[in-house]
Amino acid sequence: MAEPTARIAPGAAADARRERPRGIFRRRRLTEAEQREAYFTATQWRLIWLKFRSHRWAMGGLGVVCVFYFIAMFNGFFAMNDPIERNTDIQLQPWVFSGKDISFSLFDEQRNFRPVVYQVTSKLDFELFKRVYVRVEGSERPLRLFVRGHPYKLLFFIDADLHLLGTGDPDVRWFPLGTDQSGRCLYSRMVHGSILSLSIGILSIVITWVLGILIGAIAGYFGGVVDNVTNRFIEVLMSVPSLPLWIALAGALPLEWGIVQVYFAITVVLSILGWTGLARTVRSKFLALREEEYVLAAKLDGAPIRRQLFRHMLPGFASHLVVDASNRIPQMILGETALSFLGVGLRPPAVSWGVLLQGAQNVESVALHPWLLLPALLVIITVVAFQFMGDGLRDAVDPYR
Repeated sequence: MAEPTARIAPGAAADARRERPRGIFRRRRLTEAEQREAYFTATQWRLIWLKFRSHRWAMGGLGVVCVFYFIAMFNGFFAMNDPIERNTDIQLQPWVFSGKDISFSLFDEQRNFRPVVYQVTSKLDFELFKRVYVRVEGSERPLRLFVRGHPYKLLFFIDADLHLLGTGDPDVRWFPLGTDQSGRCLYSRMVHGSILSLSIGILSIVITWVLGILIGAIAGYFGGVVDNVTNRFIEVLMSVPSLPLWIALAGALPLEWGIVQVYFAITVVLSILGWTGLARTVRSKFLALREEEYVLAAKLDGAPIRRQLFRHMLPGFASHLVVDASNRIPQMILGETALSFLGVGLRPPAVSWGVLLQGAQNVESVALHPWLLLPALLVIITVVAFQFMGDGLRDAVDPYR
C-alpha cells in the first residue's frame, strides 16, 4: 500500500516551484516530495520572505524605501550644490521641466550629443514686472560624473568633496529642480532634507517600540489590577486627538533651542501617542501566550520574568511587530512634515521636507513656482511605498495561508 502523503497548503507547492530561492531549493529540479519537505522544514522568517517576495508591489515599495534611505545616508555625494548657499541673482529660477530651461542642454554648441550646463543670470523686466533669466554667453560646461565640489561630511564624520554629478566649475552650477526664494538649490536641499525626514520616523518607532512592548508586556503578563490600570491609562491617551496635541507640545518648545534639541524633542512628541495602539496589541498577544505550554514550562523551570517575556513570549509575534513598524513609520514622517509645514516643528536653518514646504504655503507661490511643491511629492512616494511594503508584510506573516 502506498504511503500517505502529507497535506500541503493550496498553492504552496506551485509557489515553492516558482520561487526556487537559494538556501531552500537547489538549482536542480526537485521532486514533489522534496519540495514539500523543504517547504515545511523552512524557518518562519524564510517562509515570510518567500511569501513577501511573491508580492510585486511590496517588493517595489521595499526597493523605493531602500533607495531613499541610501540617498539619505550619502546625501552629500548625491547633492550637486551646497544646500545652504544663497544666490541672490537667481532667486526662484525655474526647473528644467518648465519647457523654457536655458541652463541645460543635451547638445553642445556643435550639436554633438553631450549634456552641457550654462551659467544663468537674472534681470528685472520692467514691462512684464517680473524677473527673467538669461544665459551667459561662453559659459558652456560639460555635465560630468564624479566631480569635485563643495565639501561635506560623508556618513557625518568623513571629510569629502566628491559628488555624483556636476561641472567641476564653482562659477557654473546647475539647479535641475530650480531654486527657492533665497536662490538655494532645491534639489540639493531635498536630498539633504531626506536625512531628517526619514530618520525621524526610525527614531520615533524605536521609542514607540520600547514603550509599547514594555507596557503591553507587563499588562498582559500580570493581568488583574495592573492590566486594568494600564488599559484605563491607554484609553485616556487614545481619546486625545493626535494632531492638536502634537501642535500644542511642539509649539511649547523654547525658541532658543538648537536644531539637534528640536529634532529630538519632535521625535519624543511624535512618540507620545504612538505607543498606545502597539501596547494594546502586545497585551492581547501576551494574554494568549502566557497560557502556552512552553511558557508554563519556563515558569516552572524557574526562569526569571524578564526571560519569560523577552526570550519565550516576544519572539512568538515578532513578525507582527515588523508589520506594525512598516505602518507607523510613514505616520511619523507625515507628522513631522505637518508640524514643520505649520511652523511648530523643525525650523530653519534645519532642512527637512516639511521645512521646504513652508515656501509653498500660498496659492500664488504654487501657481507661479510649482517646483516648490516637489518635497510633497517625495513625502507621497515614501508613504505609498511604506504602505505597499506593509501590505506585503501583513500577508507574509501568515505564510501557510
